[in-house]
Amino acid sequence: MDLATIIGMCIGFGAVFGGAVIEGLHIKALIQPTAALIVLGGTFGAAFISFPLPAVIQAFKDVKVAFLPPKVDPEAVVKDIINYATKARRNGLISLEQEAQSVKDPFIKKGISLVVDGIDPQKLRETLEAEIMSYEDYTKHSVEFYESAGGYAPTIGIIGAVLGLIHVMSNLSDTSKLGAGIAVAFVATIYGLMTANMVCLPIGSKIKIRMKEEIVRRVMIVEGLIAIQNGENPHFIEQKLKAYAGGH
Repeated sequence: MDLATIIGMCIGFGAVFGGAVIEGLHIKALIQPTAALIVLGGTFGAAFISFPLPAVIQAFKDVKVAFLPPKVDPEAVVKDIINYATKARRNGLISLEQEAQSVKDPFIKKGISLVVDGIDPQKLRETLEAEIMSYEDYTKHSVEFYESAGGYAPTIGIIGAVLGLIHVMSNLSDTSKLGAGIAVAFVATIYGLMTANMVCLPIGSKIKIRMKEEIVRRVMIVEGLIAIQNGENPHFIEQKLKAYAGGH
C-alpha cells in the first residue's frame, strides 16, 4: 500500500471539505450528483475519445500502481545479478540455462536466455533496450491519459456551471431560489478542479514515477547481463550496479 497516495488524498479532500465546514458551508451543499455526472462523464468521455480503447483499459488497470505499487528492490536485483555472475564465472555461461528456467521475471528470463544462446553483446543490448523502449511507450499512454483527463476536467466543470446558470436564468421568476441555484451551479466548477488536481494529475504523476523505477531496474539488468557475458569480475559488476541502485 502506498501510504503517500492515501495520506495525500485524505489531506487534500479533508482540507477542502474541512475548510468549507469552517467557513460555515453545509457539506450537503457540495454533494451534487448532477454536477458529478457532468464532470466525470464529460471528462472521461473526452479522454476516451483521445485514446484507443486498449490504452484506456490499460490506464484504468494502472491506477492500482498509485495505491499498490509493485515492489522494486534494486538491492535484490544487484544480489541476483552477482549470483548469476559468480555462477557463470565458475561454471561457464551455459550454467545459467537452469537459472533461466526458474526465473519468474520475463525480462530477466529473456535476457539470461539470450546470454546462454551466445548472442553478441551489442545485439543483446539492442534487443533488451528495445524491450525497455516498448515498455516505456506502452506505459506512457496511461500517464498521458490521466494528464489529458486532468486538462479536460476544469473545462468540463465550467460547462457544468454554465448549464446550471442557464437553468437558474430560466427560472428568474422565483427569486427566492436564485442564490441556491447559483451555488449549485458553481459546485460543478469545484468538482472539475478537484478531479483534475487531486485525482487525475496526481495519479498520472505516480504512474510516471513507477515507470521510471521499473526502467532503472531493467537498465540495471541489461548492464549486469552484458557484464556477465563479457566475463567481468563479480565484484566490479556489483560496484557498477550499485551506482544505479544508490539513488533508490
